[in-house]
Amino acid sequence: MAVPDWSLSSNLGPLGALPTAPALARGFVSVVLEGWDMAVLVDTTELIASELTTNVVQAATGIDGTPRYNDEGALPLLWLRLLSDGVQQVMIEVWDNLPAMLGSPVPQDAGHDDEHGRGLQMVGILTEDWGWEKVSGWDGKRVWALLKSGG
Repeated sequence: MAVPDWSLSSNLGPLGALPTAPALARGFVSVVLEGWDMAVLVDTTELIASELTTNVVQAATGIDGTPRYNDEGALPLLWLRLLSDGVQQVMIEVWDNLPAMLGSPVPQDAGHDDEHGRGLQMVGILTEDWGWEKVSGWDGKRVWALLKSGG
């Protein structure tokens, strides 16, 4: 796949990996894409941003529901970046600084009655492509998804 010319870019973060982050991500996506005159992609991109940021929040939260702090007492952080060719493509990236031991994004086979585990399957269905990579030089990762308007 040829790398598009991402003529538009907008960033949000750092945000604490807290339950409020997905709502902030959705609002950011809406404002940015409306400003780029790409409203046709707002709903799907908001959904993808919410899913990817929620995954970071869940990984950054202990079993008891409390945030995991690092050895220095800091919350895990996440960043969101939107890129666009200004015509029909949007790339959404969610970066985090979570240690690798907290896992990597892997689609699950959720059972019919399972309440969780379908998010990355949904990302795969709603996007042209998606993936993730470990970020060299630190404990974080980057998860990305490519969306097209179809027009």
